[in-house]
Amino acid sequence: MTVSKRQEVRNKQRRQEQFNRILAIGAIVVVAIFIAAVMIIPSLPRAIGTILTAEPIVRPQTNGSTMGDPNAPVKIIEYADFQCPFCLRFFKDTEKQIIDTYVATGKVYFEYHSFANFIGEESARAAEAAYCAGDQGKFWEMHDLLYTNQGAENAGAFRDDRLRAFGETLGLDTSKYNDCFNNGKNRSKVTKDGTDARAANITSTPSFLINGELIQGAQPFATFQQKIDAALAAAGK
Repeated sequence: MTVSKRQEVRNKQRRQEQFNRILAIGAIVVVAIFIAAVMIIPSLPRAIGTILTAEPIVRPQTNGSTMGDPNAPVKIIEYADFQCPFCLRFFKDTEKQIIDTYVATGKVYFEYHSFANFIGEESARAAEAAYCAGDQGKFWEMHDLLYTNQGAENAGAFRDDRLRAFGETLGLDTSKYNDCFNNGKNRSKVTKDGTDARAANITSTPSFLINGELIQGAQPFATFQQKIDAALAAAGK
């Protein structure tokens, strides 16, 4: 049976349309895979095992989780969570400006506290690791390393084996550090942080008490500058 020229053209068009549909579906699948990869891959190195090094930050008069002159006219207490992306934003965008402008000049005494397991168990374990590092005089180095390696919440970025590896990265006495971390030496300290935060009516991270005045969120430096300058003026400084 012969096929007419018109039918042959129609069949050819039909095959072309089917081919185009297959190409379109394939393109959509490729784009979907690409988007998923862009969203997922950046967090994989941290979860799998790569430890990123932190840029060194000069902090004056460090002592445990504090820095600056204890007799400074303004005291800032921060409550934060190492898994909190807004805490990371404060660390990256604002903290160093406060250090250089106010802590280094003797005007501000800065004190860090965790918010226990505010986001999850990895939050509390990361805080314990920081305090264990602080027992060897490297709280702030661990603080910076944790934020530098922040990943998705409760997805393994701060699982116990990685937190132990962070101690090696910082050159800590790993025997003492691991003993502190494994045995929960600072667990009660982390728990107390959470209790104190809630007693101060803190409900989010990061939150700050500037001479007792509550400031919430990763506010820009200009906001902190206004509040600190007002506190300095009130203190006659």
